[in-house]
Order: sequence, then structure tokens, then C-alpha cells
Amino acid sequence: MTTSEFVKQFRQADPRKLALQASRYPDVDMPYALNQIQGWQTALRKLPSWAACDGVVYPPHLNMEQCSSEATARYKQQVARRWAERIPNASRTSMTDLTGGFGVDFSFTSRCFDCATYVERNASLCEVVDANLPRLGIRNAQVKCAEAEAVLEQMEPQTMIFLDPARRDEHGAKTVLIADCTPDVCQLLPSLMQKSQFVMLKLSPMLDWHKAIVDLEGKVREVHIVSADGECKELLLVLAPDGKPEVQVFCVDIQSRPDSEGQYPRSEFVYSIGGEAEPQPTNSTLNIEHLTLNINNSTSAQPTNSQFTTQKLKIAAGNNSKLKIQNSKFLFEPNASVMKAGCFDEIARAYGVSAISRNSHLFLSDHEIDGFPGRSFAIDAVTTMNKRQLRQTLSGMKQANIAVRNFPLSVAELRKRLKLSDGGDTYIFATTTSDGDHILMLTHKTKK
Repeated sequence: MTTSEFVKQFRQADPRKLALQASRYPDVDMPYALNQIQGWQTALRKLPSWAACDGVVYPPHLNMEQCSSEATARYKQQVARRWAERIPNASRTSMTDLTGGFGVDFSFTSRCFDCATYVERNASLCEVVDANLPRLGIRNAQVKCAEAEAVLEQMEPQTMIFLDPARRDEHGAKTVLIADCTPDVCQLLPSLMQKSQFVMLKLSPMLDWHKAIVDLEGKVREVHIVSADGECKELLLVLAPDGKPEVQVFCVDIQSRPDSEGQYPRSEFVYSIGGEAEPQPTNSTLNIEHLTLNINNSTSAQPTNSQFTTQKLKIAAGNNSKLKIQNSKFLFEPNASVMKAGCFDEIARAYGVSAISRNSHLFLSDHEIDGFPGRSFAIDAVTTMNKRQLRQTLSGMKQANIAVRNFPLSVAELRKRLKLSDGGDTYIFATTTSDGDHILMLTHKTKK
């Protein structure tokens, strides 16, 4: 049995058990075969369209875990296509990925252009990608093993340049500042703007995107905060030479598993900073909730260092701004992308909800709201931490899901005090009101 036959026959088996049977297959390169089996199993979950292609070569396990998922890669593809279609009189479009890596993002974004170039300084990765591209049906691409800076200096102008700078220093420690990443995008910015119609920059979700806008000298046109299944995964910036004062911010939450039609449903909350227009909510669709909200900083009484600094608004804005907690019927928890964006004032204005307090990041309404970017709950009861009230409210309850927001106790401490196990259909939110009262809100989900 050859190594490739072994991989194909046993790709659904447990690699750990197969390792114990290595002596039974002397003609098989067992370390390589086990890595390919493990890679295929990861791809089945993370990159299903890749797993469906025979012959794809996978890198070591760590690289597979760190690479983009198909859900987020397809989102980049959609953003790239939208921007490419804006280019006037483009007879032939092109892109270059200066930090190719395993090539997941490249394999999707390259399909939006007539020709594409993959650049990577790691020769082993170049060999893998060069073999994989035709197996994935990509025939408009070339592979270059070179340093990003050298290619940028010599290449012809492109429609799009894509970069995913390395976010670890020479000691292996994580970096979150653009200037600390490799290559240094801030240093390359003049060349990037000269050699492209637009640049897509992928960064760590830990990065301060407000500072990134300032560091990139007003060239940022869009900020995409991308989450998958409630976890913030990456930050995308789209830059263009014709920088404008308005920056659109996209808070995106994607389902990591495709639906029956092979699509990745997502919700979006979109607003703008630095522009002059008044807020204009738009209609939501089945999977996409879309809002355009512009904040004019010129009305702020306090000077700022950047025109892109979001003006602080009164957080309880909206139709229900004076709604009392005891009269509320529904509670809303924003998704991870909204939390990262910190656009709580914009959420309140767009959906007419009231914040429990400025630091709670939980919202209330007297009616259910379709399309809220996050989770929705129906409120069953509200109680203080008074022992008698707790006994009455929690009578007969054995388990609950507990979350704390701006509350003096941790989840573990509160669970111990309430004597509740984890699980069930009840969700308890422990928080502090604007009056400083500690309360528990007992709820259940309104939708799956």
C-alpha cells in the first residue's frame, strides 16, 4: 500500500490509533500520512470545500488550526469582489497576496480577479500551495517564493494587494500593534497606495482599530470586525489611496457551518464614523441586518486627536430610553463584533433599546425586536440580591446558565452562592443598574 492509498483509505480513522499500527505498513511514510489524515479531518470541519477535493496537501496541525476558516475566507472574497467591481474601466483585474501562508484566503480572493500572484518567503509552503491551487480549480495564479517587500518594490500596479502580517515577534510573543507586525504595513504604506487600487489588511482581533485608522494616515475606508459563532476571529481593514473622512464599520457575525445551500448565513450591523450624514437605518433581510449611522465629530465640545474618534452620545437614546427595568419584557445581548466595536450608542439609536447601564452592555425593550445583532431573551423575572427575594424567585430551580456583566461576583462565585448547576433553558444575567443596584434577570431564549 502506498502512502497516498493509506491516507485515502484511513482518513476517517483516529490518527493516534493508526500511529500504533505503523509496523503493519512498512511502505507508508507514516508521519506524513498521519499529518495528512489529521489535516483532512480539520479541513472537513474548517474548510469543507477543500476536504471535498482529492489530493490537497495539508501543512502541520498548528498551521491548520491557525489558518482562516472557509466562512471567514468567503467573507473576504465577497468584500474583495465588491471593491473590484467598483473599479472603473478595468479591462483586466489583478491581485497580489504578499503574505500567502497556507493560501486559504488567497484561494478564495483570487477567484475575483483575472490574474493573481501568491507571495510567500517559506519555500515549503510555496511548494504545497503550488501543488494545491490546480487541485482546487485555480488556474489564474502564479506562486513566488520571495520577501513581500522585494516583490512590492518591483511589481506592476495591482487592483488589490492583500496582507496578513505575522503577529509574533522574534521571541514568539504576540503583537497587537501594526508597527510591530511583519511586514510593517505603516512603513510600506506609501508603496502600497502607489501600487494598488485598494488594499485588504487582515489583523488580530485584539488590535485597537481606532488607533489603526490613525496609524494608517486616513487611508482606511472600511473596518470589518468579523466573528464566527459568537467569537471574534479577525479584523479586516480596506484601504484606498483616495482616503475619505468617512469610514464604514461592519460588525459581522458568521455561522461557521454552511446551510443546506452551502451558504454561510451572517448578521451585519454597519455604521459610519467621520461623515456628515444623519443616521439612516435600512431594512433588514433574512440573514443580514444593515444600518448606516454617521457621527459628525465637529459637534463635539471636546477636541480630539483624530476625526475618526467616535463622538460619545447619551447611551439611553431611542424610543424606549426611559423604559424602567421592571416594565421591560425583553433583554438583548450584542454579539462579539458589536462588543469589539463598542458601538453601544449606535445600537441603542438604531433599534430603540435602552441600556441597563453604560457598562452593562445589555439592552432592554418592551417588545421583541427582529434582526438585533446578538442574542435575544424574554425576561421571566427580575430580583435583587436580597436573600428573601432570591429564595422566592429561584424556588425549585436546580440549574441555569449564568452570565455576569458589570457585577462584583464572578460566574463561579455567583453559581456557588445561588447553588445552581450549569445548563438548562434558563439564562440568568447578573448586572448593575445605572443606580448602582445589583440585580439578576432570569430569562429564556426567544430564538435558537
